[in-house]
This record gives sequence, structure tokens and C-alpha cells, in this order.
Amino acid sequence: MATTKTRLGRRSFLLAVGAGGAATAAAVASKVVPQAPTAPGTTVSEPPAKGYQVSEHIRKYYRTTEV
Repeated sequence: MATTKTRLGRRSFLLAVGAGGAATAAAVASKVVPQAPTAPGTTVSEPPAKGYQVSEHIRKYYRTTEV
């Protein structure tokens, strides 16, 4: 009988962890900050792209690796 009680305890624990994780994800997703409206006639410039960008020092490295 102890194994049945242990299995139910584990199931309850895993169910609680799953529900807690889902609640946390929902709370984080709901905290999206709305953007302020822009005045008519103004243009919004996009921020510079993130990620890989070829710059002069990258080109210099590529030149040094040519065979």
C-alpha cells in the first residue's frame, strides 16, 4: 500500500509543478508593455539589426584565413 500512496504523491507533485509552470508562463506573457502611440506624420526609425553583421574587422579576419 505504501507504493500506491507514493505514486499518488508523485503524481500530485508533478501535476502541481506543471500547473505552476503554466501559470508562470502566463504571468510572464501577460506583462507585455504596450508601445506608446506615435504622433501622426512622424516616422519611426528601426533600431539597428542584431545578430551577425559583416564589419571591417570581420572582413580582415576572412582575408587572413584564405588559403
